[in-house]
Amino acid sequence: MNGRQLRARFRGVAVLTAGLLALTACGGGDGGDAGDKSGGDKAAAARTVKHDAGTTEKVPAEPKRIVSVSVTMTGHLLALDAPVVASQATPPSVITDKQGFFTQWSDAAAKNSVKVAYQGFEPDVEKVLALKPDLIVGASSGAENAEKFYDKLSAVAPTLLYRHDDVSWQDLTARLGKDLGLEKRAGEVVAAHDERVGEVKAAITVPEQSAALVRDNQSAMTVFTPESAQGRLLTSLGFTVLEPPAGKGQTQGGRSDFAEFSQEKVADTAKDSSLLFVSHTPEEITAATERPVWKDLPAVKDKRVYDLGLDTFRLDYYSAGNLIDKIEKAFG
Repeated sequence: MNGRQLRARFRGVAVLTAGLLALTACGGGDGGDAGDKSGGDKAAAARTVKHDAGTTEKVPAEPKRIVSVSVTMTGHLLALDAPVVASQATPPSVITDKQGFFTQWSDAAAKNSVKVAYQGFEPDVEKVLALKPDLIVGASSGAENAEKFYDKLSAVAPTLLYRHDDVSWQDLTARLGKDLGLEKRAGEVVAAHDERVGEVKAAITVPEQSAALVRDNQSAMTVFTPESAQGRLLTSLGFTVLEPPAGKGQTQGGRSDFAEFSQEKVADTAKDSSLLFVSHTPEEITAATERPVWKDLPAVKDKRVYDLGLDTFRLDYYSAGNLIDKIEKAFG
């Protein structure tokens, strides 16, 4: 039998095994004694969870092997001490480690021996299957939106997908805690963050001017709204976050937390506001503020331009903490 035939046989066995497991779960038996108490206890402990891609039954009350098919969701799961065994990774960049894990939680991933499930934005279902998850968690928004793969993933293990773009990381953490049976840990995570916010708010001097949360796209400028995760965090620290320019800007996938406008329109709206740059290198910030449209703004002349860090485009417990550290250093 050649290598191709062996691989084909392996895939066939894997699919058959997954099917038998699914039938066993639905049929109320575990392949052994129908009266086995441990199997009955496991069935009784399972829960039904409503998420952003539907409703999933037989979600384990205490998952043991979670595979994350969203690199964004992985940070939220790690903060909860959820048993993540593997995660989707992105192509390595300035905001990731060499594996493609976000830098704000890559140390936590290493500490918990989290493996790379696959690299890229479309789920590799065969690789997920090989990891033998008892639960799959992913996203229903962003580049790693897995909704069109939901049925295939659900055939491997119970699958939960969540939007992460229109909700604060605290609310998402609370929701995950409830759905995964980690409510206590979720409460601890949010409480620790709130305590840190209170400490830093009391220690900093907030500028009188409003804060414009922006991201330079060279041809245009992204403005984060006061309702964005970044805007809410800055507001909780005492800042007044600038509203985006009047009119409808260009959005991505119906997102409401930020929109893109022309450089000129943003500069005119920002006027005397302090400029807080989201997810840029210092060199990129310098290049942006040296453009004719920006260089004469009061914020630039008065050196009220601040770097919020490379990891602040997507906020989770870890990146929110890093942002708070940046604010404390800049305004303390």
